[in-house]
Amino acid sequence: MIRHIILAITMVVLAALPASAKTVDVPATISLILEGGDAAIAAYAPERKAATADAMSDLYFDSFEASGLEGAIGMVDASWKIGLEGQFGQLIGKIRQGDSPEVVKAGWASLRANLAVVPSRMAPKGGGFWSMFLQSFLILVREGFEAMLVITSLAAYLKRSAPDKVKVVYHGVGWAVIASLVTAWVVSALINVSGQGKELFEGCTMLLASVVLFYCSYWLFAKREAARWQSYVKEQISSALSGGRLFALGFAAFLAVYREGAETVLFYIALASGEPGQMTALLAGLGAACVALGALYVTMNVMSIRLPLGVFFGVTAGLLYYLAVAFAGKGVVELQNAKVLPITPLEGWPSVDWLGLFPTLEGATAQAILVVPLLVGILVLQFKKRAARAA
Repeated sequence: MIRHIILAITMVVLAALPASAKTVDVPATISLILEGGDAAIAAYAPERKAATADAMSDLYFDSFEASGLEGAIGMVDASWKIGLEGQFGQLIGKIRQGDSPEVVKAGWASLRANLAVVPSRMAPKGGGFWSMFLQSFLILVREGFEAMLVITSLAAYLKRSAPDKVKVVYHGVGWAVIASLVTAWVVSALINVSGQGKELFEGCTMLLASVVLFYCSYWLFAKREAARWQSYVKEQISSALSGGRLFALGFAAFLAVYREGAETVLFYIALASGEPGQMTALLAGLGAACVALGALYVTMNVMSIRLPLGVFFGVTAGLLYYLAVAFAGKGVVELQNAKVLPITPLEGWPSVDWLGLFPTLEGATAQAILVVPLLVGILVLQFKKRAARAA
């Protein structure tokens, strides 16, 4: 299967090169954003907040995103990219709600400082073959790791409960790879998707993945006790698993891969376009990354099978739950940048990229919707345990 994925990605990269052969002039693009931002913020006043918000939105979509800079930053570090997206959104939110010039200028100063270091962090390091090999290797390993965690958890669960149904997870992965390749090819070669359309697509995919993973984590958590699990298996022995639950597991695997897949292929297209003479190094890095992910999958699968039943289900549920919460926060950021959701900044709140936590009321609310049921569930569980001991 790995060789098929490598071949498919290679074909899409080669097919899309003519449509995406531009490279990003990082210093010039950053200079344009900084100059435009300085001018917009200098002219800001609460009574003309709409004009300033529109100016900053135009800088985000026309300069940061449409130029290809956003994607180039994502190739280096996906968390760095979404952190900058979050800062743009928070600043625009402060402007739209008419915060004082001092608050808005402080927000721009923070974003400006992070944008100013982009050229130095992205400066070409040289190195020829090995530089390209390393970039290619790290892109797939980094982008594929989260999806690997989800796939490993779901596959290991099915191997313990209904081994003949494991193929459902792999079918989901296969369809996701195909869908990712088609999406990347369409986006890069056939149509010029608007910035808002891209953000809307990414945000909706993340939120849908969050809901499905939350459902799977809740269900696995409920079955973590061996006695409950044995009882459940006996009840389901005739049909192994219900069709609806099988679909949810397969769909979770699909979304885990698809969420990263299309963007990963676009990263490779951009990488190949930037240095067309290094295709051998790119493919070598891609192949090495597939081998590394395959070895990681086998290792994680063996380790999960050896875990005690209660620990296994607890760890798996916790992992899926964490990803659900992180995806919810990141999905809200994408929808805010697409102007679908409002932006209400929360002053004094921390920003934690890996947790998808950005200081806006909308993002915090989305994550709270997932966190509150967990807290309630823990309290109910403790109450039941105390009642059982008392009895």
